Amino acid sequence: MEEPGGGGGGGFRKELVSRLLNLHFRDQKTKVSRDALQLMVEFLRIFVVEAAVRGVRQAQAEDLDIVDVEQLEKVLPQLLLDF
Repeated sequence: MEEPGGGGGGGFRKELVSRLLNLHFRDQKTKVSRDALQLMVEFLRIFVVEAAVRGVRQAQAEDLDIVDVEQLEKVLPQLLLDF
């Protein structure tokens, strides 16, 4: 993850998000506007932060000191419904 300004910590690189989006377009001519790309970058940042927070809460509820894949798997269904 990288800061929106390009400085290293806080978001995803726009180039990465653009490439991931383009991998799933059926028509090679489909383009993503700069604003839409920025919106997707921010959406992914918020989604990942929320997943981490919910994973921590789940681990705390289970009296664990470390968040593992199991805690993320437990919070993922509700997280996806919320988004």
